[in-house]
This record gives sequence, C-alpha cells and structure tokens, in this order.
Amino acid sequence: MTAQTPADLTRPAPGETTGWITPATTGGERLDGRGTVLLTADRVLTGRRGDAAGSLEVVGDAPDDDARMAGAGGAVLLRRHRILFVGTAAEAETHLRERADLLADDVPRVDLPGTTLMPGLIETHDHLPTSGTALEYPDYGAHEVARLTLNATRAARELLSVGVTSVQSLGARHYVDVAVRDAIRNGDVRGPRVVPAGPQITTTGGHSFHAGAEVDSLDDIRHQVRLHHKMGVETVKVMSTGGFMTGGSAPWNAQFSQAELEALFGEAHRLGKWTAAHAHGVDGIANAVRAGVDYVAHASFITAAGRSQFDPRLADEMAEAGVYVDATVTADMPRMLRRDDSFAPPARQLWEHGVKIVAGHDAGIPGVPHRAYVGGLEALEWVGIPRNEVILAATSRAAAGIGLAGVTGVLAEGFDADLIAVGGDPREGLGVLRDLRMVVSMGREFVPDALIGVPVFDDPESSIGLGPIGPAATLAHWREHEARALRHPEV
Repeated sequence: MTAQTPADLTRPAPGETTGWITPATTGGERLDGRGTVLLTADRVLTGRRGDAAGSLEVVGDAPDDDARMAGAGGAVLLRRHRILFVGTAAEAETHLRERADLLADDVPRVDLPGTTLMPGLIETHDHLPTSGTALEYPDYGAHEVARLTLNATRAARELLSVGVTSVQSLGARHYVDVAVRDAIRNGDVRGPRVVPAGPQITTTGGHSFHAGAEVDSLDDIRHQVRLHHKMGVETVKVMSTGGFMTGGSAPWNAQFSQAELEALFGEAHRLGKWTAAHAHGVDGIANAVRAGVDYVAHASFITAAGRSQFDPRLADEMAEAGVYVDATVTADMPRMLRRDDSFAPPARQLWEHGVKIVAGHDAGIPGVPHRAYVGGLEALEWVGIPRNEVILAATSRAAAGIGLAGVTGVLAEGFDADLIAVGGDPREGLGVLRDLRMVVSMGREFVPDALIGVPVFDDPESSIGLGPIGPAATLAHWREHEARALRHPEV
C-alpha cells in the first residue's frame, strides 16, 4: 500500500484565489432585487385611470422601432424593492442623468420590446393549503400541518408563475398561510406577497368549521379575533352565511347577527386588521356591510329558491359603504351559466351600482386551480365587466381591496416593485396576460415554473370544471327534506 503524499500547505486552499467556495448563480434572473435597474417597454400601464372615461393611464407609446429608438416607449426605474421613477424611456434617461445618487452609465438596462409593463396581478380570494385535487383536504394524518404547508408553498409558486404578485389567503388551517408569508418575506421560498387570514371564523358546525375557528358567543368572537392577531394574520375572515362546500350548511342563511359581526369587525379593526366576510344570502351580506366589513366574498344574493335575486337597494348600500366585492367569477363560469343560470353572479349589476369589484376566484377549492387566474379575468369580462375595469380589478383596485393601498398594484414612485411584462397590450385582449415576458416580485425577477394546462370541460354531467359548486346539490338535500315533511300525515 502506497503512503499518501502530505499536502503542500503552501498551495492555495480551495476557493482562496476566487474568494468563493460556491459562487452565486442567477438562476436566469435578470433582476436580483439588490440593485438599480431601468426597464423599458413599448408602454407602461400604471394601474390608474386615464383622463378619458373608461380609459387607463398609459405612459409611453412606441408602436414601431423608430418610436422606440426615439425614447417614446415606457420605462420603470427600480432600486431594490421600490420604484424610483415611471415615465417615457427618454424621460427616464434624463432623470437618471440628473440624479446625484446614481451614475447613469452604471445602471443596467433591460429592454423588453413588444411588451407592456404593468402592475403585477392580484388574487384577492385564495385557499393556498388545499390539495389541488377533487378532494380539498385529504386525510394527511399526523403529517397534516407539514403537508398543508407544502401545499401552500406549491400554490404560491403556481400563482407567481402566472404573474400574481400579491394574494389574499382567505382560509388556512393551522395558520399555515402565516408561515408561508414569513418564509417568502425571508427569501426562503419564492412566491407572491401573502396577506394571510388563518382559519375562517364560523359558528359551531357552520360553514368551514373544519378550519378550526368555531365561535358561539361575543366572548368567543373576541377571543378568536385576538388569537388570530396573536398568530400573525393580516385579514380576519368570517363566514357570515352558510356555503355550498360544507354538509348541512345553507348558503342563503345568515350565521351571525349584525351585533355579533359588529363585535368581530370592531375588535379586528381595533387591532389594525383588514376584515373579510364570506356572504351569499342577502341577510348575511346586509349584516356584514352594516357591521362595517371591508371586503365581501361572493355576494351572490342567493335565496332559498336556489336563484340569485339581485337587490339594488342593498347594492347601493354596499357602494355607499365602500365595500370591496369579489363576485367569484371563475374561468368555467360562462359554461356553467349556459347549463344553469340560476347562480349567475351579479357582478355587472353590482358594478353598475358603483360597487368596487375586485378579482377573486376562491382559488384552490376543487375545480378552481390557481393557474386558471387569467381565465377568471376573461370570464369576468364575459359576464359584463368592461375590459379596462377588469384590469383595474386585478391590479390597483385589488390592492386596495386587500388592505394594500399605497403599497402595491400601481406603477408609480414609492410603490413596491411588483410588476409584469406581457407580450402585446392587455387593453386589446386579456389573453396576452398569459404571454409573460417578465415577472418581478419585490424588485426580484421570478422565472415562472412550467405548469400543467387547464382543459375546458364541456360535459354537463362533469363535476370537475373550473367553477364553484353550484346550488343544485345543496338545494336537492333541502328540497328532499321539505318534500318528505309534506308527505307526513298530520297526527
């Protein structure tokens, strides 16, 4: 056996000459979120309204190469996670030269010809920890918390991969959405900004009781809100009515009185929290609005007859209160309504009455995958919301609707650098939002994951479309019960 030669201690140790054991890699990211960079494109949609009625504010317009060379396109200057300047490309170059804290020639430029820069998309109604299958919450046994956290982490990447840079999580067992928010903030995993709500607050045995936040008294309500605060939520969500996904629950019935909701929202607001209410039936909607809620999910105006019956006076009350509403128009809604229009969401009517409509899809429940987000926007246009209003509902208005006004959703100085670049102009068709050329979250680029496509299901007997479960199954149960009672003899 040959003896090993002793090491030459005078030679450089591994990494000594380069200064690295393992050098940093970009992973294909052009923006690392740590420096200053100038982005240029054909135009910038800022997320604000334009001067003309129904229009959007646009900065820059470069329809051809000559216009781009002349600096007529749009530009956004970023430093770390903040926006420093928005203007035309020519204005941005002038701005750079005039800044005393930057050397213009040292600032990297990223040119994105043929694109529109716009605020990152926002999902206002998501359930991050669900399984993504037909069984919303499989029995994970002793590993439930770990598996739900992994589900939520996967969902976060899926959302960011379709351009969603902020998401409001409106229901998560064990507060796993709080943990995922913190992991994303810390840079441990990639995902959109998460506004977590933890478990939905409901009555004992009420809709979504499985989330683990059941209450039955004013003291219970205040304690549960304080517990949510202690656990780190930013939104407190209550199930103001029953729902379609919990056995024995009736969506048209209120679960809380106005006084109970006043106690809940009052305590949440005292603690600096945003508030949200799941509400289908008119009584539950009215109770929540009059109690001071900030955001209403669904607002379907469903009645015991199994149909949505719009109440214009309540809509006016909602508009006057300034409540934000997601009408939960999912990608498969148009096909669902062709089969049965009894559950048609009153999104258009609410908007006509001045209610602030935002993009929310109940994403994560069976049949509503996170990656179907853009399809949900197209469906919102299909049910009657003008395209430019849909863009606002998915960006600046959505930001305000989840308590992030002044933080994100707008491309302007001082806002966080959450933005996307898409091929083409979304004002000419929302489908271009699928053509992502760049996704930037908090100033750092994210390279989207490859995603499995979402097919269209046209089979009327299929229950695996993208839309929410309709009232048919719930109504069948209640109607059968009533029919049996009517057949019983008077004794």
